[in-house]
Amino acid sequence: MKRRDIVMASAAAALAALPGWSRAQGFPKPGATLKYVVPFAPGGLTDMMARTVAQKLSEAWKVSMIVENKAGGNAQIGAEQVAKSAPDGSSLLAITLTHAANVALFPNAAYSFTQDLRPVALLAGSPMLVVVPANSPIKDFKDLVALSKNKQLNAGSSGNGTPPHLTMALFNELNKTQMTHVPYRGGAPSMSDLIGGQLDVIFSNFPESIAHVKGGKLRALAICSLSRHPMVPEVPTTTESGMPGLVVENWTGAMIQAKTPDAIVDSYSREIIKTMYSADVEERARQQGFRVTSKGADEFAVFLKSEIERWSRIIRTAKITAT
Repeated sequence: MKRRDIVMASAAAALAALPGWSRAQGFPKPGATLKYVVPFAPGGLTDMMARTVAQKLSEAWKVSMIVENKAGGNAQIGAEQVAKSAPDGSSLLAITLTHAANVALFPNAAYSFTQDLRPVALLAGSPMLVVVPANSPIKDFKDLVALSKNKQLNAGSSGNGTPPHLTMALFNELNKTQMTHVPYRGGAPSMSDLIGGQLDVIFSNFPESIAHVKGGKLRALAICSLSRHPMVPEVPTTTESGMPGLVVENWTGAMIQAKTPDAIVDSYSREIIKTMYSADVEERARQQGFRVTSKGADEFAVFLKSEIERWSRIIRTAKITAT
């Protein structure tokens, strides 16, 4: 039996034990209109993943599920909208590692991430990739570790408190160094400056740098995961390169208004897991750099709690602020 079939069978068995295994009575009504709120601009990987799930839910439930992009406020605007929505299952929220970090970055937010929202399902994750310009004298990850202890290197990111910034902060902590952080407004401009030689390194979101690596403009030093990535099998992991603590994955999941009934949450969890482990979606995710790691509400809640604790500590230690 293939790994995917085993995972799907296990997931189905686990979900069958839930009290809400059968579709929540009356939800959703055929022909209903539901929202999948993405707190980022259209076109990003979180957006693409949400659209894939929304399409599958629409087909399975015979409803209209609209993806609504509500970018801004470091992904807080869309999150606040769902946090303050009706607890009837009509609005779903796409989240990423950014939201786990936001708990520490924005302690006075207009909503409580941990109290006004509840986990529905984890969808997939994508490991961070350590990249330098193709003509950089830094040839491998061990070179980076050694050079950063003797020279002030510049590390770019897509903004303060973003996954590339947090990964750099974790590297600094583990390596007892202080790279200079250079924040940008998004991943694309930071990649342009790295390629142009204005930056030394970026601990990048995999999808933002992989095309440049494949195109020969960037060199990948290591991948921040426990196993090598099938798209770059020649690139060693950070564990293989001597830094096992630098394992970072930017993930995407779904949450919903906190008072939403369990049966509705269970219906969403079941259908999302079924969708993510379907052959076509899993392959589409793989081509986009994701690894499907779909989990139901309870498992996702445990994972999310650990991510909030992990990044809150890093943010405090590194004195990271949102501005």
